[in-house]
Amino acid sequence: MRSRGITVLAMAQTAALTAGVGAALLLPARDEGTPEKVAAAYFAAWGDGAFSRMRGLVADPPPDFADQHRALTRPLSVNTILLEPRPVTSTGPDSAEAGFKVTRGLTGHDDWTFTSTLKLGRVKGRWRVLWSPATLYPGLKGKGTWALMKVTVPSVTLTARNGKALPGGQLDPYVTALTEGLAGEDEIGWAIELRDGTGPWRRVKLLDAKPGKKIRMTLDPRVQAAAERAVDVRQAAIVAVRPSTGEILAVADGLGGLGAFNGDYPPGSTFKVVTAGALLAHGMAAGSGTDCPAVVVTAQRTIHNDQDHALGRTTLRDAFAASCNTTFARLAVEDLGAAKLAAGARAFGFGERITPGVQASGGGFPDPGGGAELAEAAIGQGRVTASPLLMATVAASVADGSWRPPRLLAPDLIREGGGRTHPVPGAAALRTMMRAVVTGGTASTAGLPAGTAGKTGTAEFDGGAHAWFIGFRDDLAFATFVSAGGSGPKVAAPMAARFLRAVDTDG
Repeated sequence: MRSRGITVLAMAQTAALTAGVGAALLLPARDEGTPEKVAAAYFAAWGDGAFSRMRGLVADPPPDFADQHRALTRPLSVNTILLEPRPVTSTGPDSAEAGFKVTRGLTGHDDWTFTSTLKLGRVKGRWRVLWSPATLYPGLKGKGTWALMKVTVPSVTLTARNGKALPGGQLDPYVTALTEGLAGEDEIGWAIELRDGTGPWRRVKLLDAKPGKKIRMTLDPRVQAAAERAVDVRQAAIVAVRPSTGEILAVADGLGGLGAFNGDYPPGSTFKVVTAGALLAHGMAAGSGTDCPAVVVTAQRTIHNDQDHALGRTTLRDAFAASCNTTFARLAVEDLGAAKLAAGARAFGFGERITPGVQASGGGFPDPGGGAELAEAAIGQGRVTASPLLMATVAASVADGSWRPPRLLAPDLIREGGGRTHPVPGAAALRTMMRAVVTGGTASTAGLPAGTAGKTGTAEFDGGAHAWFIGFRDDLAFATFVSAGGSGPKVAAPMAARFLRAVDTDG
């Protein structure tokens, strides 16, 4: 059968051929001996709007066969239908199909064109149309309900990195903020909406308006889903970053608003990554000898370890793995000084103007001067503050060896720069030290998957403590944070383990 067009005039009560275009002149006379002839007869009957003839060619037509056709015409004010059949092709000894294109003219609106397939089969020795709702519209499974709706068409639609729709919920504040920064003027248009059986309404076709520009975010749906499952509904957050690029792969934010990006919290012992980096940059090595007493008085400030644990004479690596407050406070005061620690903090992004696409905090490292405030700053207390996003970039910096500005969009879509990529001190040694935290240190009982490296943090504030864990595995870095969650090793590190296991499961 050669491809031909059949034009139909669809009226409120019936469908008839456009004047001067008779189906009989376009297609062979009806003969049901072959799939080609059955298809030709069916399209000719459809062109005439002869539902009874169409029904006679169908193997098992539903009782509301004609009504289902009318339901696709009347609510949409269809005034013409152009059918363009394609040649019949065999799909088996007793089956065949014919693709066809349909163009429906809608009164006062753009035309609507789509393709579908007419399936045929030999039933009781005779070729017949194997009709289903999908013959009317591809993918339709039940009785379709159609509507024409006036809609606002946003100038920008954000998608995940794979081009698919973003999940709602915890991401909504970030998507809204990004959209407001990128959007132009919205358009008004019309949309064809479909409800398949008792399912939800969905948009099938936008009319009379251009679709808004689609912009891909850096978010990875797999990583995002894993982060949201791990965070659940608690006052907690997970931010995941790709160390090699700075791309933000997930933001699961139960803190409210943009809390994972612009909340400022004391980072506690996760800041020891920064202090250790500064020490490594100024002469120490992971194996350098040092002391970890239970209590130390430095610069007239008494510093305790958690539960007053002590290692005695040890190495910098082991003091880091055991999170010895006394070691890092004393070394900062006696060996580093405020200027060198401040330089180390800047290298890890503290004080940088971070512009991932929405408002974000670059943390705070006010000049601690000397004395007690410097001792507190070295262990992430006092006036030191950071967001989960910033601490995720600290972990990413160790994994990659360079601090990179985090971003939710392609670099050319971020209007204002947010810092430059630069190396961080001591990255190679820090990687071994952070692995020791997981294999034998404060995170060793958290159930973290093999290959994970990280640092726990319990950040004290008036009335309680925040729980932190930052880490990386392969090209995935992250920060987990639980506001007023208490212990980093007991709360935030197990949450990180759940997150990483979920990433593995979804992968």
